[in-house]
Amino acid sequence: MATTIYQGLEVLYTRQQIAERVAEMGTQITIDLKGEKLVMIGVLKGAAPFLADLSRAIQADATFDFVATSSYGKEQRSSGAVKLIKDLDHSIEGKNVLVVEDILDTGLTLSYLRKLFLQQRPKSLRIATLLDKPSRRIEKIEADYVGFSIPNLFVIGYGMDYAERYRNLPDICIMPPGHPE
Repeated sequence: MATTIYQGLEVLYTRQQIAERVAEMGTQITIDLKGEKLVMIGVLKGAAPFLADLSRAIQADATFDFVATSSYGKEQRSSGAVKLIKDLDHSIEGKNVLVVEDILDTGLTLSYLRKLFLQQRPKSLRIATLLDKPSRRIEKIEADYVGFSIPNLFVIGYGMDYAERYRNLPDICIMPPGHPE
């Protein structure tokens, strides 16, 4: 863990560390695809920066689609209920699908999405998450590709937010309890 202070926040992973790990993940996904086409599904809004960087690291004929869910609102804790706010624009039947998420925390969102997507009978369904927080898991689900495994910290930056703020930070930072808004 880095200890650099950025706008009063402790940096957990620098933009360089993120870039290096995303490149490694892209290489592994490229190998696993064996030259086949890919549909990358980004979970809005948090996964957008990760999806953009990961897509450039994958050497494949790839298209994008997006879903939006909500389980946090403006809180630091999940409400436990996942709501689908935006569904896919195109069918994924018979396609290789990679769900791209910023953080795998309780597993509620990704379990919900996995069930939803499997109903459409994709050829394959894999999950890539930048951060994995296994200590908070409620639903039994694992990602196929994990950037970093982290302890139970509330993190912001690189797409992750607190009440829609801090998504634009280039590093992943720890949101301290009681941090001023």
